[in-house]
Amino acid sequence: MYHVKEAFYSLQGEGARTGRASVFCRFSGCNLWSGREADRAHAACRFCDTDFVGTDGQHGGRFATSEALATHLQALWPETPGAAAPYVVFTGGEPLLQLDAALIDALHARGFEVAVETNGTLPAPAGIDWLCVSPKGHSPLALTAGDELKLVHPQADAPPDRFIGLAFRHFFLQPMDGAPAGERVDHLASTVAYCLAHPQWRLSLQTHKIAGID
Repeated sequence: MYHVKEAFYSLQGEGARTGRASVFCRFSGCNLWSGREADRAHAACRFCDTDFVGTDGQHGGRFATSEALATHLQALWPETPGAAAPYVVFTGGEPLLQLDAALIDALHARGFEVAVETNGTLPAPAGIDWLCVSPKGHSPLALTAGDELKLVHPQADAPPDRFIGLAFRHFFLQPMDGAPAGERVDHLASTVAYCLAHPQWRLSLQTHKIAGID
């Protein structure tokens, strides 16, 4: 049984594939925070700005089989002649609590390229086409290689220099959002300064928020 908070078609707003048309599937649940505000202060990840509790979001629900969920996600991709290969991004919460090889295989059979945005603390099933790891605090990483490491900055327990030796193709710093406006300005300034001083890192902005899209 797969528990999906929401699924929708939009543009990727962050990281190396910014601007790419994507079907997003947000799984319910996370291993670093319950999603309840009462638990935030004691969670391993305290700055999440996403609702991943339940299955009541847009196109959310419970799906008994990989085929049922793959068909559900396929229906969200536009039927445009000559369109690019369909692309799905699994996120959360923490998608690797639920994503498995059966679902990846079902989506590959429908022509999808499969991407994952994970906190990196859990092993990944085989077959993922694009793996983005976003470390959270001092939580140990089970995934130390992939396509993209996207670090929300600043995190006192996750300085960028802790990750520079890992085997990722792209390294992004993304200013922490979800704070008062003055703090967001400071986060952006410090992130820009860090990227300039350490050019292994590239700046990632949440362009979907800037553009006012989902």
